[in-house]
Amino acid sequence: MVEAVQTMKGLGFEPARDSVPWREVLSFSDEELPGVLLSGARYREGLTQMQLAEQTGIPRRHISDMENGKRPIGKQNARKLAEVLNIDPRRLLSV
Repeated sequence: MVEAVQTMKGLGFEPARDSVPWREVLSFSDEELPGVLLSGARYREGLTQMQLAEQTGIPRRHISDMENGKRPIGKQNARKLAEVLNIDPRRLLSV
């Protein structure tokens, strides 16, 4: 770790003096976070909920409910979604 910090300093990076933990900046609860990550990953891939539903076999309504924290994603759906969205399925499971 010390070596990494020294290397970064050598490249011109300075330690942040006024950083704030991301959980303090984002106002999402632990229950909402998987849905937010799902929505963000879908957006990053340029997919609509309907397109994601077609590619995963998960009903569009369920995807909407998952993104809005009204339905848990679950391990099986996390694997299907992660494959299409090119992410680690663990990111879609509750923290």
